[in-house]
Amino acid sequence: MATNRHSRNSSINIPQFSLVKKDVELVKPSKPTPLDIVLSFSSIDNLLVLEILTQTIFVYRPNSKSQTSDLHDDHDHNIENNHHDDHDHDHDQQDPAEVIKEALSKALVYYYPLAGRLKRQQDDGRLKLTCNANGVPFLVASADCSLSSLNYFDGIDLEITKQFLFDSPPSDCPLVFQVTKFSCGGFAIGFGISHSVCDGFGVAQFFRAMAELSRGLNEPMVKPVWERERLVGNPTKDLLPPFVDKGGLAISPQVPTSDEIVHECLSITSEGVKRLKEASNNLNLTTIEVVGAFVWRARFRGLELNPEEKTCFYLITGIRKFLDPPLPEGYYGNAFLSSIVELPGKDLNEQPLSETAKLIKESKKRTLDKDFIKESVDSYETLISQKKDVKMEANGAMMVLTDWRNLELMVKIGFAWEPVNITALPWDIFGYVDLCFLLPPPAKKSSDDSPRGTAARILVSLPRPAMAKFKKEMEPLLLS
Repeated sequence: MATNRHSRNSSINIPQFSLVKKDVELVKPSKPTPLDIVLSFSSIDNLLVLEILTQTIFVYRPNSKSQTSDLHDDHDHNIENNHHDDHDHDHDQQDPAEVIKEALSKALVYYYPLAGRLKRQQDDGRLKLTCNANGVPFLVASADCSLSSLNYFDGIDLEITKQFLFDSPPSDCPLVFQVTKFSCGGFAIGFGISHSVCDGFGVAQFFRAMAELSRGLNEPMVKPVWERERLVGNPTKDLLPPFVDKGGLAISPQVPTSDEIVHECLSITSEGVKRLKEASNNLNLTTIEVVGAFVWRARFRGLELNPEEKTCFYLITGIRKFLDPPLPEGYYGNAFLSSIVELPGKDLNEQPLSETAKLIKESKKRTLDKDFIKESVDSYETLISQKKDVKMEANGAMMVLTDWRNLELMVKIGFAWEPVNITALPWDIFGYVDLCFLLPPPAKKSSDDSPRGTAARILVSLPRPAMAKFKKEMEPLLLS
């Protein structure tokens, strides 16, 4: 058992608090599962750039009485002799860490690979997962402060946030948990999962399964499907990977010379997004397109990139429904490609924002073409088979945007408590700087908390000098 005491203030006035962590235990499947099976991965899963532990914090409001959900109304036939109102009331009286641990153990019966161990092979460089039911490292902590004193993890310092995540997780474990209980009765789930094993859609599916099992279902409404062979490509000699020529990319005087990378999660107003769409000449642009274009330009200016060279925008685009045939509903592996737009820096800086957003829209459409999907997966497989797959380093000229707003990580995943916030930790996937997250806004924190018109939040990592310029450029979209 360890105790950490924190006294450093962030941009939000955080009081001193202590955090007591119990010993780590291994949560195993509650029933026997297949053992000694070695699973292979898809061409997308195998990319070295995805071999990281992605970390997320789910925050749950204290002392909340759950209301009957669609789960109760539409799926009562899946429940045996359970009354959900009683079940939810029981959970209000229970230790959330115990409820979550039990739900995890039940979910691992279906998602048993997550209780196994990962290893990248020396001979061919590919990942394998051994299903051995060794278990998921699970840690319980208690903090002597309230969630409100931490602003429900909305906009607090990254170093504070890290204390509520599993520290130094084993490199071969695909999944780790830390559940922290607060003095107010609320709690936070620090969730870490290997991106090689699943993407955001897969995380949402797994969390829904845990929530359903915790609330009385005998089995998940959606059964998990491995089937990674569906996205294994055919290597070719001539097909080039769908990556840009880094030799022509714009150079920033701040990357990689700056040693200090700062992380900011900024709230984007609904009114700001509305103004961008109204100025788009009836192009029927979506929020991700106009916000993506705006953030791309703001980063370009903040990083002071060379306008005579090119800059690139990558939008993570899901392909589950666009394969022929589509991937099965329960597929939880990586199923995305990147929509790519390249522009000379001068064009990005000077052309109407609606023109940039239009290019993003057109790129998304091309990415979802069945032939493009096949060629891209073949390209990834070529990269891996030729052992040319390397982890990319950040240079600032490339922006990768991933959109979490529609994963329903807060809407449908509530256990018997009500979720109030979800926040991602920056990932060292491109040296931090090139990756941006578009996150859903937090829920109302209390009954007297009025919505402030937040459409989304953008999580950005930049060198300190660039961050100040970037925030200045973002002002038309931000909450004051």
